[in-house]
Amino acid sequence: MKNKELLAYFTALGAAFFWGFSFVWFKIAFLAYKPVTIVLFRLIISAGLIWLIAWLLKRLQKPTKKDLRLFVLMAFFEPFLYFLGESYGLTYISSTEASVIVGTIPLLSPIAAWYFFREKVTWKNAVGFLFSFLGVALVVLDESFGFNASPLGIGLEFVAVFAAISYSIVLRHVVMRYNSLTIIAYQNLIGVVLFLPVWLVVDLKDFVLTPFHPQAFRAIILLAVFASTLAFVFFTQSIRKIGVNRSNTFVNLIPVFVAVLSFFVLKEELGFQKILGILVVIAGLFLAQARKRKSSRQKVVEVHTIS
Repeated sequence: MKNKELLAYFTALGAAFFWGFSFVWFKIAFLAYKPVTIVLFRLIISAGLIWLIAWLLKRLQKPTKKDLRLFVLMAFFEPFLYFLGESYGLTYISSTEASVIVGTIPLLSPIAAWYFFREKVTWKNAVGFLFSFLGVALVVLDESFGFNASPLGIGLEFVAVFAAISYSIVLRHVVMRYNSLTIIAYQNLIGVVLFLPVWLVVDLKDFVLTPFHPQAFRAIILLAVFASTLAFVFFTQSIRKIGVNRSNTFVNLIPVFVAVLSFFVLKEELGFQKILGILVVIAGLFLAQARKRKSSRQKVVEVHTIS
């Protein structure tokens, strides 16, 4: 395995870890603030941080008018639509239940990747996806394999799943022409513009009347720095090297991280069944990444013909 490809796997793993932690941070932020308030301030902080870093490193690129439309579409899917689905879904179901729904992204994304980019899916990849999903089920179901959750919450989380897959597809159109800092900077800035009118209508009054809550606001800062900044930088780097299909496979680890982090941070129970599920997810992940050796001249990601 080439060093650059190995680095891509680690960046995808890092993104999954930070996104997994975001479910825990969201629950902490909910102690005082409503969903749109959390997302808006998260994006404002993240956008300011990214623009400052890009300016200091002189890495900020100016999108063409044609590509700017793609940036708007990308921001509409994520952060706007994704965060609306995820954040409001978390008000109806637990963080673990929400994370397992997000964990279905790798099972659905290969269909989109095949349709738009003709990425091949081998039988080992398919078995690995299903194997990982079995592990996810062991993590989130109880001992009697019961799964009780709000239909509305489930529906909202599946809106987030659709948005994440759509985001990945649009991202592939720009990831080879712009660096990660530029992509995240414009993505979050446009996200702020999209969320601001919603916040003014639904959350402004409640925000003004809510006393400052240090723990909840600290969670928003952590969401901004790690989940809305570093995670997206890692994810775009991963897609650049190993493609949508294999990058999204690591999303299957999010429920695993949520279960473990909830045990340590939220003091939730982590029994034998969940530990077994974690091992199954990891085994399925490695199986899903298996592929035949390719010629060194063949690139992992080909997006040069995409306008």
